[in-house]
Amino acid sequence: MDPLWNSEDDPDPIKIGLIGWLLVLVRGVPLALLVFGGLIVLLLVRLVERPLCGLHRPVTPHITQFVCRNAFRILGIGFESSGELMREHGAVVANHTSWLDIFALNARKRVYFVSKAEVAKWPGIGWLARATGTVFIERNPKQAREQTRIFIERLGVGHKLLFFPEGTSTDGLRVLPFKTTLFAAFFAPELRPIMYVQPVSVVFHAPKGQPDRFYGWWGDMEFGPHLLKTLAARRQGRVELIYHAPARVSDFDNRKALAAHCEEAVRHAHSLARLTP
Repeated sequence: MDPLWNSEDDPDPIKIGLIGWLLVLVRGVPLALLVFGGLIVLLLVRLVERPLCGLHRPVTPHITQFVCRNAFRILGIGFESSGELMREHGAVVANHTSWLDIFALNARKRVYFVSKAEVAKWPGIGWLARATGTVFIERNPKQAREQTRIFIERLGVGHKLLFFPEGTSTDGLRVLPFKTTLFAAFFAPELRPIMYVQPVSVVFHAPKGQPDRFYGWWGDMEFGPHLLKTLAARRQGRVELIYHAPARVSDFDNRKALAAHCEEAVRHAHSLARLTP
């Protein structure tokens, strides 16, 4: 059978034979039922939760966590994590390899993603993002004050905000320099005294016999083909989350120093973990 997509779309194309397509069905159908069934349940619960609790979400994050944990069981991808979860008010930052990061980071910790505004318009993913409380922001410095207000509001009700400072996904073999823009909001007078930021290294280990970048999703790669490739893999690898010590924002002079500290923590652990088969 011809490759499902050419090398311009994915530098590591695979062929999907009969067994591969069976795996797509065996994994894909339950995964779709889990994700969209969970979305329906979440929306129904939110109809009651929202008028009673407002921004507080005492129930629905547990639904998201349940869906994400079981998504890895359906896919057959191993899931490991180490380190203590942050208890303080604040945000979480991580390197970004794939759409699978969203499942991985939600599986261990109840978080709310910070995403570019365009994602809200994406079919499927945009619906899920809005339903799970994602914070959408404009890439416009003029919106900085409004973004700070939103962050203060969400952090004030105990939400842990999560964003990817690299600004894009990668092949999973490296960690790109962290952009400092979103760190600036944490230095607002209202936030700096109480804010902590926890770095997290997300490390994907490819299935045996596949390229190390197997789970990477970057550049112009399309979601559909990458999803099919993941579903069709006869063997699966694993994802590893490494939670680092939270950094107190008030200990840093500015956003660049804080971003550099978080980047170094993520990069160092990511490099070491990739050496482990």
